[in-house]
Amino acid sequence: MLRKSLIIFCFVNHILCYAQQQDSIVFKNGIDRPSILATHHFGIFSARINNNFKIAPPKNPTLLINYTSGNNFHPFVEAHFPKDPAVREELSNVIWFNRRFNFIDQETTPADYMNIVIDAVIKEFRFDYNIALSKQSELGITCRSYIISKGKYPFSFFTSDETIEWFHSNIAGGEDPFGRRFYGLNQVNFNYLDRNGRTLELKANDFFVGGFELNHFYYPDFLRNESKHIYVNIGSHLGVNTSKFNSALDYGISINSVKQVIFKNQNILNFGLGGSLLRKNFLNFRNDNIDLGNNRLLATFEGHIEFTKYTKKGNYNALGVNYHIQSRFNKKEEAGYYRLLGKWQEINGGWHNGVATLYNTLSDWTLIYTYATSKYKLSLFFKQDLDVNNAPDFQTGIALNLPFIKQ
Repeated sequence: MLRKSLIIFCFVNHILCYAQQQDSIVFKNGIDRPSILATHHFGIFSARINNNFKIAPPKNPTLLINYTSGNNFHPFVEAHFPKDPAVREELSNVIWFNRRFNFIDQETTPADYMNIVIDAVIKEFRFDYNIALSKQSELGITCRSYIISKGKYPFSFFTSDETIEWFHSNIAGGEDPFGRRFYGLNQVNFNYLDRNGRTLELKANDFFVGGFELNHFYYPDFLRNESKHIYVNIGSHLGVNTSKFNSALDYGISINSVKQVIFKNQNILNFGLGGSLLRKNFLNFRNDNIDLGNNRLLATFEGHIEFTKYTKKGNYNALGVNYHIQSRFNKKEEAGYYRLLGKWQEINGGWHNGVATLYNTLSDWTLIYTYATSKYKLSLFFKQDLDVNNAPDFQTGIALNLPFIKQ
């Protein structure tokens, strides 16, 4: 009898210890993805969509504080867009850098005109508050703001002009491949004249609130497969842009999926796929908004892979790689006949990027590291534009996620 009692006691004690150990393990809600949106000089004025790779609404309300810094650089470039169909046809048969178009006046040579120069380190401060509305849905409220800076040490160590040009000179890229040194390091030159004759100009230390967003995510049971660890959520997004350059309402939708592989030691391998579609400027609040691209729909696709390893204390380290691609800001057909003017002889390469990249899809890779405990979650990330569009060239960020745990 005593022996049986000892066996039962040991068994119960083992179960309690295991349960206590399981309770101490931090819950991993899908993929840890802070806001890694690029600090694109057009994109910051719209309510672009952050894909969501969680598998369920948060157990507790959470506050995410997200800071990112990106180095954006485009030399001064001018562009003419002829209106005459015959001229467009003629220019479309000539490679873009050999096109000739001499603007006289709107009656003789009708054409739209724009110019742009971007040289700044753009810093974003984003605050997200997320709360579960039910077992299948959550609501996120976002405020995003920006500072335009020169990017001097030590506040922009990785994204400063000095760091990037040191990398180009000593590791890869060659000496001053895009003309930063030619124009001068650590300065702000942010000026854009759109085709309507309106000017967007920002100076060093300018601060503005970009807007507020409401993001609702629904996690339907019929798209959830617990046995195969497959999870899907559908998002609806509403953004109010509040800057003086673009006061407007955006809306969009997204769909995201996560596949988990859970190992015996509780470590996790996550795969995520997501896409979104944003309708920019669905409603304009003023008539003098800057033209931030005549392609009103911005589509994105995102792929993410992440490995999570738990510590003995039940916390975890997660390392993820994200690939993100976004559709063009301007309609592709214009690239077939535009005429670009810039200092192509003085600059080694990329003198045309300020206009040309508006007609290219934008893609980047991001490396994300996250350390999580039951009280907080800290993420660091590094983003690189491998297409060398300089929009931005290099970007870093840090995010702190704080759950409001009920006592």
